[in-house]
Amino acid sequence: MSYFVYILECADGTLYAGSTNDIEKRLHKHNYLKSGAHYTKIRRPVVLKYSEKVPDFATARARESEFKRWTREEKLKFLDLH
Repeated sequence: MSYFVYILECADGTLYAGSTNDIEKRLHKHNYLKSGAHYTKIRRPVVLKYSEKVPDFATARARESEFKRWTREEKLKFLDLH
């Protein structure tokens, strides 16, 4: 099973990093359901800015943690390159 790490841009301009095994389903949750992450639930709508396919859950979580350690400026620079 493949996993994805992703970066979203929220309606207020903030960035959110996450991981999932079903990117479409997760985006739907972020934008429409109560089960979406609280952070994005109060900042809807969200837009997918970047996604990366990785081979397994451990890699996805490690990459998500890496994204979350970055400053906003580092994330924006990364997004500009991709």
